[in-house]
Amino acid sequence: MNLLAFDVGGTSVKYAIVDNNGEILEKGKFKTPKEDIEELINKLKEVKGGYGKKYHIEGIAMSMPGSVNSETGVIGGYSAVPCIHGFNIKKKISEALNLPVTIENDANCAALGEVWKGAAKGLRDVLFIICGSGIGGAVVKDKKIHKGANLHGGEFGYMIFSKSCETLSKAASTVEVAKKIAKEKGIPLDEFNGEKAFKLMENGDEVAKKHIEEMYYNIAAAIYNLQYAYDAEMVVIGGAISEREDFIDNIDKNVDDILKKVEIAKIKPTVKKCEFGNDANIIGAVYNFLNS
Repeated sequence: MNLLAFDVGGTSVKYAIVDNNGEILEKGKFKTPKEDIEELINKLKEVKGGYGKKYHIEGIAMSMPGSVNSETGVIGGYSAVPCIHGFNIKKKISEALNLPVTIENDANCAALGEVWKGAAKGLRDVLFIICGSGIGGAVVKDKKIHKGANLHGGEFGYMIFSKSCETLSKAASTVEVAKKIAKEKGIPLDEFNGEKAFKLMENGDEVAKKHIEEMYYNIAAAIYNLQYAYDAEMVVIGGAISEREDFIDNIDKNVDDILKKVEIAKIKPTVKKCEFGNDANIIGAVYNFLNS
């Protein structure tokens, strides 16, 4: 069986032909039409038409941002792609492409991909954290996504981390950390980003070092709290920052420091980085299709 999988993101839509073993046969991407659903649908049809000349495609597996209701086909909440919200997009895509369609939240797809074939392969209870412009995630229980009563399961970025109600997304995302450094150093925000923040730290800048170390601590504290709330077998971290060679080591160091101070805590979370990187959502979307 060959499936056509799409991962709809705020900047680009990634796509791939994937077989039922999770092997990517071909892949590509196009710029996301954010405001016009018809333009987006037409791009999906164009990709299907191209691959349809070479492969027998049996279904469409979609990874989408927002509060995705896989049953009703409606995506609630907000995302960087406004045109996908508020109607039965699952039905619309299915009718346009004339194939069965499944849809699932992007973070949930990434988690399913890692549980199926990646860092958490063979495990049943896993937490997945995405560190990007905000902090997102997913909860896997018995190899299935726990969505919660309001489709907010895994929204770890909403956790409060200070008396002023600073959320984890504000306290630990690279975008927000870069903003804090830029503000303190008087650098225009449009000239600064997370990559430049890390370069400053590596060059010995004390302001950058302070804020990035706080970021590592906040992520570690969140993992500690989640471990003792859920008692997961593993915590998998994705997002661009997780590709840094020293990222997991810095998280581990901060978790160790927390465990030393909380004397009754004896269980150290097992933390690994996402194995599939940018392909995790695609692979997880296929897993979701095969098990729907």
